[in-house]
Amino acid sequence: LQLINFAHGEVLMIGAMVGVTVVTYGFAGSSVPGWLQLLIALAAAVPVCVIISLLMERLAYRPLRNAPRLSPLITAIGLSIVLQTLAMIIWSPSPRVFPDLLPTDPVRIGGAILGPKQLLILGVAATMMAGLLLLVNKTKLGRAMRATAENPRIAGLMGVNANFVIAATFAIGAALAAVAGLLVALNYNITHFSMGFIPGLKAFTAAVLGGIGNIAGAMLGGLLLGIIESLGAG
Repeated sequence: LQLINFAHGEVLMIGAMVGVTVVTYGFAGSSVPGWLQLLIALAAAVPVCVIISLLMERLAYRPLRNAPRLSPLITAIGLSIVLQTLAMIIWSPSPRVFPDLLPTDPVRIGGAILGPKQLLILGVAATMMAGLLLLVNKTKLGRAMRATAENPRIAGLMGVNANFVIAATFAIGAALAAVAGLLVALNYNITHFSMGFIPGLKAFTAAVLGGIGNIAGAMLGGLLLGIIESLGAG
């Protein structure tokens, strides 16, 4: 779509907020295993994020699909502010603690010391990236996505329903954002209404580094950005 969705970071934030609500109020004082709590929180966060993303696409972005490039960009920034404000009203401005749902015993791998949640994040991220690459490159929906990105009008003449493909892309992106939001909250043990801004900005930077529309390039751009950030922190 040649669209920079600046509100995507807020979808990540909502996924984390829904997850912390489920864990805090649904399992307070319970003996349910942490990994099961995390899965249930994920099962609640994904549909909420998908619905919000589909509403964003249908009500905000679709009417501006043929508008000048600046209009969708300003709309995306406005949506980001609106979603942050709604989250602040619903969950309050104060940060909320996301409990440790996994063991905290460190694991030594080579010269690195990682916790179980860091290993989970690496495994889930690699699995999602592989799944996304397979989806885009090996499935019928993926071919439709690539055709729509190349030329929506010509794709429509070939029988591709561009509106459905674009909505499906937003839904998939929202589901991945929900997973990412929960993993970020699990890693840092905290959630707040503005937590999606920095990850969204980093994702945009990674996409630019790797090339807009290039999934593997965006992944490499993210890794490069992380290396630069860690060197700067060191």
